[in-house]
Amino acid sequence: MALSISNRGLVRNSLILAAVVIPMVILSSCDKVKERPKMKIGYMNCNNEQETMGRFRPMTRYLSDKTGVEFEMVPVDTHDFEGRFKSGEFAFTHTNSILYVILKENYDLKLLASEKRGQFGSRTAGTIIARKGSGINKLSDIKGKKLAFGPMLAPTGYMAEYDLMLRNGIDPEKDLAYYAIPNGSYKHEKVIYKVMYGEVDAAAAPILDLEVMTREGKISPDDFIILGQSPLIPYCTFGAAKNADPKLVEKVRKALVELKPTDTVVIDGERVKVMKAAWIDGFEELLDKDYDSIREMAKRVNMPPYQKY
Repeated sequence: MALSISNRGLVRNSLILAAVVIPMVILSSCDKVKERPKMKIGYMNCNNEQETMGRFRPMTRYLSDKTGVEFEMVPVDTHDFEGRFKSGEFAFTHTNSILYVILKENYDLKLLASEKRGQFGSRTAGTIIARKGSGINKLSDIKGKKLAFGPMLAPTGYMAEYDLMLRNGIDPEKDLAYYAIPNGSYKHEKVIYKVMYGEVDAAAAPILDLEVMTREGKISPDDFIILGQSPLIPYCTFGAAKNADPKLVEKVRKALVELKPTDTVVIDGERVKVMKAAWIDGFEELLDKDYDSIREMAKRVNMPPYQKY
């Protein structure tokens, strides 16, 4: 039976509608297939959350682009880091080196790469400083004096200097008039300023902070005398949970060590250089045994993960 004119028009319109709708459905289905898996990276807050976000959002975007995984950055305070990692909130970590050692010891965290920054690259050191002209000219002169430390879980703001004193016959618990840790953010800068303005006699200052503050014109090397310096130890470190997908772990490791100064991502409509935003000079592959010096310091100082009391 032949179609009427009205029926032919109806069929034609139906075919046109199908031609439009079916590709849209197919495209929609493809979009769902192509949606990237989502994972989180926990970043230890160094000074504050705002600074951490500013530094590492580009890094997180770079890792997403290189691995095909939609990474979300999670800023985490130092004292909360172990608990939140243990709970499974994030599978990848960016921490200082003592937190790496803690997570390695307690949860078998995998070492990926160590950050390079400053004159010693992937390693750094702690120093004990005094104000030039104060009459404190050698490490033994700090006995009976007031000293400021950085945060207790700061490898080169507390642990390395505490260990340095112990190895030179100075017990901070007995031989100092007192020691204190500043409140709030930017504790490393605060201890350096406390020495500069005479609030304390000496301070535990990371050598990297002295370098950066000098470069930024905040201090002058002529203002201070370095009474002692710790051995060089690894700097900040990327890690991965032991149950993370080995193929993804390798992709992240490869992306980190291959990061170049020219690599960029788009953040809030602006193209930014990843390394410049993060204030780093790249990454280096270290071995877990390179962290043994930190383990030995932590044991002598009675710090996690080896504390006995």
